[in-house]
Amino acid sequence: MSTVPSGAAHIVVVGASGNVGTSVLAALDRSAGIAHVTALARRPPRRSSEKITWATADVTRDDLAGFFDGADVVIQLAWLFQPTHDPVTTWRVNVLGSIRVFDAAARAGVPALVVASSVGAYSPGPKDHTVDETWPTHGWPGAAYTREKAYVERVLDTFERDHPGIRVVRLRPGFIFQRQAASQQRRLFVGPFLPGSLVRPGFVPVVPDLAGLRFQVAHAEDVGEAYRLAAERDVRGAFNLATEPMVDSRLLAEALGARIVRTPVRAARGALAAAWRMHLVPSTPGLLDAVLHLPLMDTTRARTELGWRPRHDSRAAIRAFLAGLREGAGGETAPLAPSTPLGRTREILTGVGQQA
Repeated sequence: MSTVPSGAAHIVVVGASGNVGTSVLAALDRSAGIAHVTALARRPPRRSSEKITWATADVTRDDLAGFFDGADVVIQLAWLFQPTHDPVTTWRVNVLGSIRVFDAAARAGVPALVVASSVGAYSPGPKDHTVDETWPTHGWPGAAYTREKAYVERVLDTFERDHPGIRVVRLRPGFIFQRQAASQQRRLFVGPFLPGSLVRPGFVPVVPDLAGLRFQVAHAEDVGEAYRLAAERDVRGAFNLATEPMVDSRLLAEALGARIVRTPVRAARGALAAAWRMHLVPSTPGLLDAVLHLPLMDTTRARTELGWRPRHDSRAAIRAFLAGLREGAGGETAPLAPSTPLGRTREILTGVGQQA
């Protein structure tokens, strides 16, 4: 399998400051085959390194082609999870912003484009066996995140048809965890009312056992390595990314030292819907529906063609995330900061699920 020439590659990472982006930068920084990385973000950190140069860019309005000139690969990671109460804003960033990235890459003559898709792009599927990358990608219609991921897949179908000379790779990971992203993910998906101490083993008495609660995860470090491989190797198409074992209520209960209680989906969804409408949590009930309906993925292609070998199993990824929640862990970039100005008070004042 051919790779880019050693020391010759210039990679541009769009949306480089988040959970996945920082892990991608770390993987690229370690590679002898990468000469330089341009990292784009709306709020980049002030310092760069010998190999990585940060720049400010907004996918919704800036001229991106200039950043892409001379690049060997563009990696598109930019994505906005909030405001969940304003899906027009997330559509503008996630869908229209992605289209602007793709168009700019084509205008700049970039040879390869690696795009962050997701298990969320998949249509509802089985929970008792896995599906490969040929499973339909129409998403779950009831959640903005899954609708947007599916629509970007359709955009890429057209892009590949119109630009056959550009190598396009779509990575479809499961849920991505690491210690440094725990505070960010608490803000994005759980909200300000979860005490970190509550996730200590033995402090959570029960874990709800919901029908369909079977999903896959991956550690952010392993996902970052998959992006490096996709950038450096002459591969095309979609790759599922997930580690073993599959996560269910039993594994979560084990991690939390809790017992399992069978819970009707309707009751859990109703409680989440009420909390979301009252701005108590940022996650929508549609996102829960999606999790309960998404298929389990077969990762054979990633392992055989991409050469991906995850170093962390599901239990390690979950443990790292829970430890980060307890410790209020974060990273050096703005999205991963352990706290924001005014902390949780700001989350409440700006409206849970309303922050952009």
